[in-house]
Amino acid sequence: MGSQQTDLQEELAIINQAKNNPEAFGLLYEKYYKEIFIYINKRIDNLSISSDLASQVFLKAMTHLPKYQFKGFPFSSWLYKIATNQVNQYFRNSKNQRVISIDDFYVNKIFSELEDKQDIKQKEQTPLLVQLLNMLDESELQILELRFFEEKAFKEVAYILDITENNAKVKTYRIIEKLKKVAKGMEPPEQHDIFSIMLFMLFLNEVLQTIPVMIL
Repeated sequence: MGSQQTDLQEELAIINQAKNNPEAFGLLYEKYYKEIFIYINKRIDNLSISSDLASQVFLKAMTHLPKYQFKGFPFSSWLYKIATNQVNQYFRNSKNQRVISIDDFYVNKIFSELEDKQDIKQKEQTPLLVQLLNMLDESELQILELRFFEEKAFKEVAYILDITENNAKVKTYRIIEKLKKVAKGMEPPEQHDIFSIMLFMLFLNEVLQTIPVMIL
């Protein structure tokens, strides 16, 4: 049995214990609170509100734990599903604008790869990225964030967003094509060239993850 599978089985044992003993839920809270809080705060950009929403996520998780069904993912996947719904509900109720965190898109990592060769400064590209991403609707942003920047598999993205795995794949590639077309119409041309490189890097990463690992 692989290490990841062992971890899942151990976590499932804790979940089953927590269904009968709420105190055991504390282990899940300690393990995942920071991760869920960060996920929410990237979208809210308000520490106080994010803390409240994160608390609501775990309260709902604990309350509905008897209904939890293991789907082959870490418990965090269920928490992400609840957190995503909480964030969406928050924006519906408050009518505040959704925050786009550039950190979500690994700009630092991408531009560190490009700076030495092309003298590209992140601060010059940030407005372009924000402009492009603001053209996406909430559902499109969620798919990109979960797939590329929370590094979730398509199957897990589908579970979190309540869509099919194939739908998650199709939507992802359509969003990327949409951003490419928009970027090509922007000036100066150097900007959309850099964005195309960024998208290519993401696509290459996507392809590499689909190649089976060979054991020598």
